[in-house]
Order: sequence, then C-alpha cells, then structure tokens
Amino acid sequence: MTITPHMTRTATQTAAAVQSGAISAEAVATHALADINRLNPIVNAYTDITTERALTEARAVDKRLAAGETLPLAGVPYAVKNLFDIESVVTRAGSKINLSNQPASADASLIQRLSQAGGVLTGGLHMGEYAYDFTGENAHDGNCLNPHDTTRMTGGSSSGSGAAAASGMVPITLGSDTNGSIRVPSSFCGLFGLKPTFGRLSRAGSFPFVGDLDHLGPLARTAEDLALVFDVLQGHDPADPAQANRPGIATKATLSEGIENLRIAVAGGYFRKSGQPEAFNAVDLVAAELGANREIDIPEAARARAAAYIITTAQSSALHLGRLKKQPENFDPDTRDRFLSGAMVPAVWVQQAQRFRTWFQHQMRDIFKDVDVLLAPTTPFHALPSGTKTVVLDGVELPARPNIGLFTQPISFIGLPVVSVPVWLEGAALPIGVQVIAPAWREDIALRVAHHLQHSGAVSAPVAGITTGIN
Repeated sequence: MTITPHMTRTATQTAAAVQSGAISAEAVATHALADINRLNPIVNAYTDITTERALTEARAVDKRLAAGETLPLAGVPYAVKNLFDIESVVTRAGSKINLSNQPASADASLIQRLSQAGGVLTGGLHMGEYAYDFTGENAHDGNCLNPHDTTRMTGGSSSGSGAAAASGMVPITLGSDTNGSIRVPSSFCGLFGLKPTFGRLSRAGSFPFVGDLDHLGPLARTAEDLALVFDVLQGHDPADPAQANRPGIATKATLSEGIENLRIAVAGGYFRKSGQPEAFNAVDLVAAELGANREIDIPEAARARAAAYIITTAQSSALHLGRLKKQPENFDPDTRDRFLSGAMVPAVWVQQAQRFRTWFQHQMRDIFKDVDVLLAPTTPFHALPSGTKTVVLDGVELPARPNIGLFTQPISFIGLPVVSVPVWLEGAALPIGVQVIAPAWREDIALRVAHHLQHSGAVSAPVAGITTGIN
C-alpha cells in the first residue's frame, strides 16, 4: 500500500497547516478523497462517500480563513458511523430496512459542531446492523476489514470508524459505544478511542440502540487529536433532553500537566481473568510505564456485564419490535435472533438489572475516592480472523461475538469515561488496547494518561500498511 503524506498527517497538524495557509482546505479534501477512493475497495470502511459536500465545505473553510476566522479543525477531513444523520443522506444504521427511509433533513448535532469548527465531512461509515455487533461483519454491506491484516476483524460496531482512521483515509472519525463499540475497534485496529461520560455529548440526530447506555465519541491516531475533537464536540444541546447540562472541560489545554500526582491502579479480579496472554501483557506494559503497582478488585463486575446484557437486549428489542413483526426477513439473521430473544426477557429482570446498576455505580464511586485511574484490558485478545465463531478462554470454548466485549461492558454499563490506548507488544503483528478508566466527568484525566503513554513511546497508532494476511 502506498502511504501518502495526507495519510500520516494528524488532525492537529492538518488544522495548523490549513490555518497558516501552508495548504488549502480544498487541497487537503482532494487528497483525502483520492485516498478514500483508492483504499475503500480494499477495507470497505465507507458506505457513503460525500464527495461534493466535502469539496464544498473545504472551499467554504478557505473563504472563512481568508476572512480572518480561526478554526480549531480548519480543513480536517473526518467521517462518521452511518447512524449519524448526514443531511441529504439516508441514515442506514448498518441496516437494509432503513434504506427505504427518506434522507436526513439535517446533520446530527455533533456533525454540526465539527463543521462549524472547520471540519470537512467525507462520508458515512460501515457499522454492524443497528449497532448490535462486536465484529465488523455485516450481512448487507459485507465485512469491514482490518487495515493491519485484511483477513482479520475490525471489531464493531463502529467498524468503519476504526478502519478509516487506522488506514489513514481520515485522521479522525466518530463512532458510538453502547457496550464497547468505540473501544473494541480501537483495540483491534490500533487507535486511540474515547468513550466519554454518559450524557457528556449530545446524541441528537443519531439512530439509537439502547437509550440507557448509548454514548457517542471520537477515534483518532493520537491522544492530542482526541482531545482536540472532544473539546469541539462538548457543550449543552437543547435538542438532546437526555444530555447532562454541565459545563465542558478544556482537555487539550491540560494534556501537558503530566501524571505525577495521579493515583493509578490496575483493575483486578474479573479484569485479570478470561483473557488471552496478550491482553494482560498489554496492561502490565502500560502499568509499568505509569508506575502503577496496585491492583484493586472490582466487586461484581461479572454481574455488571450480565445486567448490561439484560438492559441491552430488552431495550433494543423493544425499539425494533415493529420492524421484527413487519420485515423479519430483512434483518441480518444473527441480529434478528438477538432481538427476538430480547423481546422475551421478563420485565422483572430488567427492573432488577437497573437496581443493580445503581448499586454498582456507588461501588465504583467509592473505588474512585482512593484512585484516579484504573487500567484494564480493552479486548480479551488480538483481532480475530474474520468469520471466527468461537474462542477459547480459560480452557472453555465460548461464542466469539459476545465475548469480544468481555472487558468493556461493565464500564459502559455505568457510563464512566474511558480512553482505549493502542499497545504493540514486542514481536506482535497486531495491536491490542488497554482501557484508561477515569471517574465520571473526568475525561481530562484519561486523556492526560493517554498523552503521557504516547509521548513515552509505550503506545502508538501508526497508519496501517494494509496487508492481506499475517503468517
């Protein structure tokens, strides 16, 4: 694969170059679109390429800069998971059924914010059907392929978000995370991925999966780019009544504050079991770099994962019940079966899961009185070969798809902010992620740790030199 200069440029570098006049936003967009059209047939990251919009937005950015504006994302190309509304594009949400819907009449709120900041939208990205997926495999749109090894999964459900950023087509993407769908592709594709605190960012103009657990957030190849984009995305949005009305925090400005005063520990118990060696080796490497020599057991994390499953399957099934009755044949069979099983979950189970959720939140609040950061694996293993149906964990053969989210679900269940950082173990051909978990509303802490790890060389997210197999 030919790696062009555009592909290795970060969002921060691109914005600085365009703002200074060293390159025009239109030229950046033209290069990005050329790379997208060259590489997308290989990895299948995009479902909709918005060529004319990208060029129009880029020209508008050049005019705004000429008029004296300062734009934090001047000319930065980006793309979004196709559950975000894009004006004049059908919001697919990874499905066949939604294709009969009318195109969106307006952009999602987060897209509007990126555009206002000078970002240039290049299109909508591949995802698992209705976001109920951890693999990146879609019966309607085909598999999204891992740029580090196209025989492997990208992870999901923000599969295209992972592949587009890891391959260098764009420096930043937006995804969604209900049970791990930003963090899993970040781990498999070797990216920095931010799942913010539940309620931090507006969800207006995005197709829902599970209202009680859905988060939106960015993926990028540097912690600095994550902070840059996150700061643009923050702020109260009256269009989303479920969003918390809290002041934003300037995360990019605090990246250089360091980690000297942070109390960092490794999540033990549940988070030190049931993974393959690479998952725990990656955590140990990060912990050593951070000087973290404490291990703290997280009580009832396995039960938290089970409760997250109950809430996920019950709420998502209720959302899709009408479609299941009218068009069952138009669902991916695997997704349809999960929705149908969820429709039979007793209401009392859901009620008990919600009660447990409150209890688990209190337990984690108490833990964060004693520490500032917890470290845990993101995924239990490297990216699996496409089509893998089962994995062996602790000597037991288990279904692969649900167990990819083994370590992410207990954290999103209570909405804590997490940055997944990409680790390349010595001799490894594939990356794997480590979760940097912070207290609620303290994304700045997780980003500071990620930034430190990146600048120490412990973690990195190089552009993938697309390969078709690893021996």
